[in-house]
Amino acid sequence: MAIVDREVLEVKERAGPETRPEPSRERLPLGPLKTIHVYWLAGMSCDGCTISVAGATNPGIEGLLAGVVPAMPKVILHHPVLSVEAGAEFVKSFSEAWEGKLGAPYVVVYEGSVADERIAGRTGGYFSAMGVEAVEGGSPQPVPTATWLRRLAPGAAATIAIGTCATWGGVPSAEGNPTGAMSLMDFLGKDYRSAFGLPVINIPGCAPQGDNFTETVFAVLLFLQGLGPLPTFDELGRPAWLFRETVHHGCTRAGFYEEGIFAQRYGDPQCLVEIGCWGPIVNCNIVQRGAINHMGGCMRAGGVCIGCTMPGFPDKFSPFYKTPPGAALSTLAAKGVGGVIRRLRRLSNREANREHRWDVTHEVPSGWAHVQAQTATDRTMKFFYNMWQHLGAKKPGRPPSEKERFWGADRPGYRSDYIDGSVAREDTDGRR
Repeated sequence: MAIVDREVLEVKERAGPETRPEPSRERLPLGPLKTIHVYWLAGMSCDGCTISVAGATNPGIEGLLAGVVPAMPKVILHHPVLSVEAGAEFVKSFSEAWEGKLGAPYVVVYEGSVADERIAGRTGGYFSAMGVEAVEGGSPQPVPTATWLRRLAPGAAATIAIGTCATWGGVPSAEGNPTGAMSLMDFLGKDYRSAFGLPVINIPGCAPQGDNFTETVFAVLLFLQGLGPLPTFDELGRPAWLFRETVHHGCTRAGFYEEGIFAQRYGDPQCLVEIGCWGPIVNCNIVQRGAINHMGGCMRAGGVCIGCTMPGFPDKFSPFYKTPPGAALSTLAAKGVGGVIRRLRRLSNREANREHRWDVTHEVPSGWAHVQAQTATDRTMKFFYNMWQHLGAKKPGRPPSEKERFWGADRPGYRSDYIDGSVAREDTDGRR
């Protein structure tokens, strides 16, 4: 059988909002689905995305593959590494999907960049291939995964690019590469829509968190089942709820940034911007979600953000581990403002670390170390601070002017029994 490249469907209608399915382009009805096939293709890939997805836990892939997740169809995964079948038996299902003989909807997942196979084809070679097919007048030749992608994408219920190589081109498409590698969006074009009317769904990361992928797949499957709306995706096809915020917004070190404290070497606990971290401008949830099983993550482990989830990676973030040019201005401003804020916070922190009783007795009864009691400067600052703090609000305690019914009962004992200035029984029954 000769290798045939089918062009992506050309659509003349004007594209609608990227985050909504387009009824006029749907060629398959929405759910309910009993089974759905997932065809996993690998291009210019290191298989890191496969490893990440295999380690996903919330949700995990086991429930989908076993068909035990409520409201979800059973997923039949065709993966070149994880599938039991091999050789012609494995490739047969791909051909059936392309020829429309599958009898069930399917989803295409592509890992790695899409190489320009024309470059390798000029010398009779290929960059990434899966399976072989007979060619007229010659021996069987490997079928490039780019060819499989072009064959399967038009009929897929959804096409998902996993990892930065597939979503934006990644490392294989860096400046000076010899393969002409590109992303799925670049390969399929902006007019591409799946059989359910969806553009390419992008889940970036090098490697991405497995849970980001499985969570998105769950949400999309609910849509395909007709049980939920299409999840919200941003203008680049990323799950908006996962990639809306920057790394910096969720970073455990961000508090140091606003106080103007920055790490000078790897291993320091402070903000890493001055030693090459791009977190303030990178859309990623690695710190909040963690890497595997919600543990770890770049900044948690002491590493800087090199922007691996962004379309401009790697060229716009190189050289790695060098202070970003914009940080020279932002960190200077943070140091100026943060230096003042940091000192004021230390005063407030020291005040909050004392009981009210210790302020009255002028002694901190800690056996662990000598703790300085409240000084005259502290008392002066506390006086004005408390005035501001309780402006327009009721101060704690029992003012003598309050009626007894406000408290429900008198406070027992005498004023001398306590260390505060609240009213006691002696203030209400005439005893002194």
